Amino acid sequence: MSDLNNNPAARYGGAVARADVDQGLRAYMLGVYNYMAIGLAITGLFALGIYMLSISGTPTPYQIRGGLYLTTLGYTLFVSPLKWAVIFAPLAIVFFMSFRIDKMSVSAAQLTFWIYAALVGVSLATILMVYTHTSIARVFFITAASFGALSLYGYTTKRDLSGMATFLVMGLFGVIIASIVNIFLGSSTLQWIVSIAGLLVFAGFTAYDTQDIKNMYDVNDDGTVAGRKSVMGALRLYLDFLNIFLFLLQLLGNRE
Repeated sequence: MSDLNNNPAARYGGAVARADVDQGLRAYMLGVYNYMAIGLAITGLFALGIYMLSISGTPTPYQIRGGLYLTTLGYTLFVSPLKWAVIFAPLAIVFFMSFRIDKMSVSAAQLTFWIYAALVGVSLATILMVYTHTSIARVFFITAASFGALSLYGYTTKRDLSGMATFLVMGLFGVIIASIVNIFLGSSTLQWIVSIAGLLVFAGFTAYDTQDIKNMYDVNDDGTVAGRKSVMGALRLYLDFLNIFLFLLQLLGNRE
């Protein structure tokens, strides 16, 4: 038995197997981050494009503030009853992907994610009307640095973060409930508390989700299963990044 354990060939074979797993894991995680980055790029491009098409310096009946007016498209998307479709369509796609991902092809999952990212971009065009562009850029880079550090921690730590899941979900529900309550109260203090709490919750989710996505990797997965996992992993990290950005923007952004 000791001869078998000390067999150089066996040790070499084990090293090769580990190297194959490590290489596969790196490729899998790189795919997750690439999908996420493309989704964020699509969101940014659609937000900028819709913003440029939705505002005008030429007077229209729909004035935002001095010298800035909504175009007909802007009014249709953000003021008319169609605004509810703009608000809830991305949420509907998230639920659709969550329930249908196991039956979707990789290409269909990718396309659905791109459509989702574009719809989020349409809804986020409004932040370009509310916050200064300089503060949006500053907050984006702060978000990118923070997200990168948190995700790196989740990827490299040996600590099991699965115990955080229950507390993070409870915190998320608390943030949602407090946000709904504040729609009616309009309290700036409560909004500040919600932003801080939301930031902490999604900071935790970033580390937890990264580790969980990493743990979902299976060297025996075929291309279809691995592709689906990559897309859903990208969606989870995309949502973490987006929420960190929005909460930071509420805390650090400068309004027009």
